[in-house]
Amino acid sequence: MLYQNLARPVLFRIGRGDAERAHETTLRWLSRLSSQRQTRNALIKLNQVSAPVTVCGIPFPNPIGLAAGMDKNGVATGAWPALGFGFAEIGTVTAQPQPGNPKPRMFRMRRSEGIINRMGFNNDGAQALAARLTAAPAVNCPLGISIGKSKVVPLEAAIEDYLISMRFLYPFADYIAINVSSPNTPGLRQLQDAGALRALLGALRAEGVRLAAGRQPRPVLVKIAPDLTEPAMAQLLEVCLESGVSGVIATNTTLGRDGVDPSEDAIAAEPGGMSGKPLTQVSREIVRFVHRETGGTLPIIGSGGIMTADDAQAMFDAGASLVQLYSGLVFNGPGLVRSSVRRYRSSVRKGARTPQSN
Repeated sequence: MLYQNLARPVLFRIGRGDAERAHETTLRWLSRLSSQRQTRNALIKLNQVSAPVTVCGIPFPNPIGLAAGMDKNGVATGAWPALGFGFAEIGTVTAQPQPGNPKPRMFRMRRSEGIINRMGFNNDGAQALAARLTAAPAVNCPLGISIGKSKVVPLEAAIEDYLISMRFLYPFADYIAINVSSPNTPGLRQLQDAGALRALLGALRAEGVRLAAGRQPRPVLVKIAPDLTEPAMAQLLEVCLESGVSGVIATNTTLGRDGVDPSEDAIAAEPGGMSGKPLTQVSREIVRFVHRETGGTLPIIGSGGIMTADDAQAMFDAGASLVQLYSGLVFNGPGLVRSSVRRYRSSVRKGARTPQSN
């Protein structure tokens, strides 16, 4: 409650309520923390709750992670474990630096506990991120890197565009997330179609083997949209299994607007993808569908609408191996990370669930 009563009101007033300015201010604070080794290490000991789990061959100190979109440019990588996270996913980053869509492009819905964004993959580019990670302090937890398509690159050239990002960032990633599901880059979701996705994943897998140089290639996970029909999702999962994908991230933001408080219909009318509480049930049902459709053979990172520790546990119960937070962190603060890990650990100890080892 300390965060909700004290910190959140201050954050939500920054820039006269401008959500993106609050985001940028928070990242500046966390970037400073990331560079302060002694303070960071002390906070890791204080905040990180141990609940070890191994997924995709990666050992995680706990299964609660930061979702992509919060730290696009990897400016605060050292801070995330200090807040208790067991892993962090940075990006989405593109091969070419790009400013993203015109501002304003991020909107909070306080009563609905939702966020609408049309950021458009604003980032410094893969080469700049690689340089930053080279100079960054140790992350102290597994790091995923989400890569997407540069806006100026046509779909027919998308494969090489993704490969450029992969080549720059491969040495720094514990896993690589392939974002083909953002609603804010024109045409991007067409890469979820079976033929396009099969070609992209085949090229990325081959490149991963080459970059691994005889070692085990980095796991590749595909982030999927919540707006696919079940037949389309089943086809996508079939391609993922055929292509040797290591797992899926379910889900990205939605173009739907169900679950919004009527008093916030005007904000909901803004174009872009919606995250937060209105997505809770949708993303959970998609995780359940993916788990059932793949017979539990494909590890799932559950993401979308996890606002409480109970939401996180429900996502695990639906079949997720790991869980990511974004909007829940904005509305409920870093205490959500610790409470979610404790809820998971309690479930394991009671025998309701066994730690994943995929």
